[in-house]
Amino acid sequence: MIKVSVMYPYRDGARFDHAYYSDQHMPLVSARMGAACLKYTVDKGISGGDAGSPPAFIGMCNIFCDSVESFNASFGPHAGEILGDIANYTDLTPVMQISEVMVG
Repeated sequence: MIKVSVMYPYRDGARFDHAYYSDQHMPLVSARMGAACLKYTVDKGISGGDAGSPPAFIGMCNIFCDSVESFNASFGPHAGEILGDIANYTDLTPVMQISEVMVG
């Protein structure tokens, strides 16, 4: 199993609409990916490691798929629509990482 993490680095004054991200964008991603999206999670950054410090990431999602190939096959055809929706909830540029899930 793989996990695709899409993370939005914290920046003071950045715009990030958590409600839109959770309630509109991620259901769109899941719907377009179909059965290849086994599940997803959405996180809201609240703090860094030091008390009172800003989070490293203001928001992120983790999309779980059977393989990189299944992710690419399901996300790729809809990438334009999905990536085009980013401007509706943030002015940040996301960072993406694909990981193999070792435990969980």
